[in-house]
Amino acid sequence: MLRSYLIGVFFTIFLLSTFNVALAQDPQYSQYYAAPLYLNPAFTGSEMTGRIGANYRNQWPGLDAQFTTFSAYYDTYLDDYNSGIGVMVMNDVEGAAKLRSTTISALYSYELRLGERSFFRPGFQASYIRRDIGFYENLIFANQIDKIDPFGPTLPGTDLPGLGEPVNMLSVSFGGLFFTENFWFGASAHHVNQPNQSFLDGVSRLPAKFSLHTGYRISLGTGGYRSDFSHTFKERYLVPTLNFKKQGPFEQLDLGAYVYMEPLVFGLWYRGLPYKPVEQQSNRDAVVVMVGMNLPSGLNIGYSFDYTVSQLGIQSGGAHEISISFLLADKNQGKPRGRDTILPCPKF
Repeated sequence: MLRSYLIGVFFTIFLLSTFNVALAQDPQYSQYYAAPLYLNPAFTGSEMTGRIGANYRNQWPGLDAQFTTFSAYYDTYLDDYNSGIGVMVMNDVEGAAKLRSTTISALYSYELRLGERSFFRPGFQASYIRRDIGFYENLIFANQIDKIDPFGPTLPGTDLPGLGEPVNMLSVSFGGLFFTENFWFGASAHHVNQPNQSFLDGVSRLPAKFSLHTGYRISLGTGGYRSDFSHTFKERYLVPTLNFKKQGPFEQLDLGAYVYMEPLVFGLWYRGLPYKPVEQQSNRDAVVVMVGMNLPSGLNIGYSFDYTVSQLGIQSGGAHEISISFLLADKNQGKPRGRDTILPCPKF
């Protein structure tokens, strides 16, 4: 009880001291390719058919200050317009103070053919973001602490002028994606208008977030699947990937690879930039392991675990993440398509 009380007081002081700086950074997914619309709006409609998906992440469940994130999305491709459209919703709850962010986004992309098997997709995203910290439900202020019995019951608080109202923001984001049969390179810039996220009368800009992501699919040959007249074979790939992120003073790099042995997918990567500390703190985060399935029905399911290697240690509980997506039946099946090249990046 005492430990939980002290942690609550600490986070209260910390959050209040940062209201006029960068209050919160965007949540992140370890399975970033399983949250394609969140990674880059240029992925909207990239499967050339309807797609629905959801992601759930629970970070540091061993601490009182855990982070939980849930998102869901739908996107599709409009053949007559070479365009992808989509919508995404996200709910994120951060730390002991329960900072809650709700985001609703509309996304659009356009596909350009550059060569026989090379394509470029610019994308755009407009988001409405609502943030609420629940001042009087989740935080403890100095005037609520009894000087005679500081660890006893808290005193009734008095409303502080200007505090407690949710913050509403409009965010604008852009992205681009170049890909061929086996290679892709993408870049995205979120919150380019840097909306004001301050809970006070001052100005605290939400820092723009930048991401560079690339990879290459290496064929490992095919394996026997059915020996009858259908001559069906299993696909096998090794897919090294890289994802670099920067938001404000924070930078991170995801570096690793996926192994695809139809229908199973295994992943292993490292997240952090140990050579570049942030505010004199080591920038090591986690080693991520993942297992998933890509089923012929269009259903994709993945689970990953972050083994924390930062100073928090594994006693933090690491992070658990689940992703699920489903490709809907192609309404234009049998009709000529703008491309038959499949986007080579993994689905997790």
